[in-house]
Amino acid sequence: MAHRSNAAEAWYPESTSANLGEVSGQPIPPLDLLPPSSLTQPLWRSLIGNLRDTLAPAKLPPLTLTSRPVAVGLALGDRLRLPWFRTVFTNIGDVLSPESLPPLELESRPIDVGELIADQLSHFWWGSLLRSLADRVAPESLPALDLTAKPVEDIIPKSWILLPLWSEVVDTPKVFYPDKPKSLEPSRPLSVQAAEAIAVKPERTVVEPTSADLLRDIRRSRIRQRIWVSFAAAQVVYMILAAAGKL
Repeated sequence: MAHRSNAAEAWYPESTSANLGEVSGQPIPPLDLLPPSSLTQPLWRSLIGNLRDTLAPAKLPPLTLTSRPVAVGLALGDRLRLPWFRTVFTNIGDVLSPESLPPLELESRPIDVGELIADQLSHFWWGSLLRSLADRVAPESLPALDLTAKPVEDIIPKSWILLPLWSEVVDTPKVFYPDKPKSLEPSRPLSVQAAEAIAVKPERTVVEPTSADLLRDIRRSRIRQRIWVSFAAAQVVYMILAAAGKL
């Protein structure tokens, strides 16, 4: 069987007709899995072909577009070749007088995804705080989860044997090693005069120079923490009163 693989045999079964190029009245497309001939051509032939395409390109028929063209404005290559001051002036013009675009034409069915992530990130921090408190106090009641997969009954097959660790099974008596023998040295007489001569020097408390700076920084950080916490609490109280309509 020429020009057919095992996958093609499943698509096009063998035919008893004399014409091997047709099966059930349908032509069999030739299947060629060999690399193109241009991959194995020598370097000089590829160079001559590139020069011929540059000097005398082939005349192709006009391109027929079946889709609707979209005006994208300035091409990306031309936009990258513009000097830097042109882009600055263009950005300023877009800010002062933005271009009025036609309404967006949607060809697909929109899906309600709620609030976008960019809009969620643009909110202030107290909005997310109140939303989290509301979700904790009165969580949203969601419908029951509809699972399409079947649960696995036997995760561990019955043919498996679970064996504990050998250290948990072996029971041996506790072994206590004897203490190290003490070195037997002859007792030396203590001299009272030598003991009195050794004067106990009082230890001087050495104050590190960085400890005072560290304590000062900790004290200042606690003061700043109290200020910011009081400021946040005042903002929360103001928002609650504003929402209640008292302000």
